[in-house]
Amino acid sequence: MLSDNPSLAEIKAVFSEDRFATEAAGCRIVAAERGRAVAEMELADIHRNAMGNVMGGAIFTLADFALAVCCNVGEAPAVSVDSSVSFFRATKGAKLTAVATCDKPGRHLGFYTVAVTDDLGKDIARMTATCYR
Repeated sequence: MLSDNPSLAEIKAVFSEDRFATEAAGCRIVAAERGRAVAEMELADIHRNAMGNVMGGAIFTLADFALAVCCNVGEAPAVSVDSSVSFFRATKGAKLTAVATCDKPGRHLGFYTVAVTDDLGKDIARMTATCYR
């Protein structure tokens, strides 16, 4: 999908086609390289549930977007086949950051962890995922 050393502009161009994440949810790529990706989301009312907290689906969308970038930079095209997310706490912050890292980039299956934190330094969620190439 992407070469071993694409520029950030090239990565952003490819993933601008993830329109739900980029347009609807407001996710944006901050950094990416083989085995690691960072994405952010400024929080707005659209991200909140009826209780006023950030909806789990919004947090998952950010984590999934960071995962997609991480598992497709410098690797054969991959899609997520399994994921599990644990929500640690509600955020009081204004921005979430997801850092995806590759635990093992296998030939057919890759294993990844995504940590989601807020701009107050709090751990918000963790996702583990398996991707298929």
